[in-house]
Amino acid sequence: MNIAILSGSPRDNSLTVRVALHLQTYLKTHYPQHNIELVDLRQNYLPPVQTPFASIEQTPDKWQDLATTMFNAEAFILVSPEYNGSYSPAMKNLLDHFPKFTRRVFAIATASPGAMGGMRAAMQMQQMVAAFFGILVPQMLVVPTIDKKFDEQGKLTDAGFEKSIQNFIHEFMWLSEAITKK
Repeated sequence: MNIAILSGSPRDNSLTVRVALHLQTYLKTHYPQHNIELVDLRQNYLPPVQTPFASIEQTPDKWQDLATTMFNAEAFILVSPEYNGSYSPAMKNLLDHFPKFTRRVFAIATASPGAMGGMRAAMQMQQMVAAFFGILVPQMLVVPTIDKKFDEQGKLTDAGFEKSIQNFIHEFMWLSEAITKK
């Protein structure tokens, strides 16, 4: 199965990417049979969408690798900070560049240095996934005080948070494998 982790902050000093890096490492370690790719919006920042990319072949050369990842992914983990009570506009813009994601599995992870961990963004992302005709994993990963839970390389520094990550990944993989079984 092809899994894409979308790290939704284009900011150079992104805290959210810490969660994405950790999830990538966790999945590669515990599920090596799957192809896990990280799409970091710091390197894949797209201009505002004017015309969505209809296929890999119709995507401009500059974005071919990104299009290959997006079109081939069978499951996604969306990792977003909370911006003014919502998810990252860069994340929405990225997803708007591609057609609807009918019957693809989506899991939501949010993070913030505050106590709510991006909960308001997570709630709005649920609506976005429904609009894409995606299949949403009910278990979300909400990471409050991210700066105290992960270091800059994505290593977990708060051992008490490990169970939350395990539960999130377990539910994501269970649904993803059930849906993509061929």
